Amino acid sequence: MYKNFTGRVLKRATKIAAGLALLLLLWLVVLSIKIYTYASVSDPSPADAAIVLGAAIWDDAPSPVFEERIKHALNLYRTGQVQALIFTGGVGEGERLAESAVAREYAIRHGVSAAHIYCETTSRITYENLTGARRIVEQQNLTRVLIVSDPLHTRRAVTIARDLGLEASPSPTPTSRYVTRKSRLEFLLRETLFYAAYLLRRPFLS
Repeated sequence: MYKNFTGRVLKRATKIAAGLALLLLLWLVVLSIKIYTYASVSDPSPADAAIVLGAAIWDDAPSPVFEERIKHALNLYRTGQVQALIFTGGVGEGERLAESAVAREYAIRHGVSAAHIYCETTSRITYENLTGARRIVEQQNLTRVLIVSDPLHTRRAVTIARDLGLEASPSPTPTSRYVTRKSRLEFLLRETLFYAAYLLRRPFLS
């Protein structure tokens, strides 16, 4: 009798575990679809500033991924869609300079007035990027911002920005270094996991 009872309990527990695993998988699939479809969303209306999310630098120069983000922000500035640029990113492992400082010098060399550039220099991850950018937005009495990053990153980034109280809209880079099917799939899978982790942590964030 005891063995039969134990067997029934284990069988039920296995079914419950399998059901939960299936629900988790379906949730991740839905998130990945939302990330993928949102990648093509771009708001063309004017904003006070563009927040450029940090990425790696190579030998005190922007990495190709970071350069794509900076170039897009410069285009937003030159066309008058934004009046200021907010660069984010601190000193990464093995780096000598803050990512935002490298972006600032790049923008100045390409004709942006230093008076229209703001930097936060301590962040390491997206949530910290946007928390630091929010302080600048508040200090400079800015209102509406565009979030500049790679297309597959914008869903999570804009969600975080809005959760932080920013009036934020997406402005993904029109080009990306992630062009092969393999690299895009890897990026999508990574973003899906990061987005899921953020949504699970969201109720506990102040």
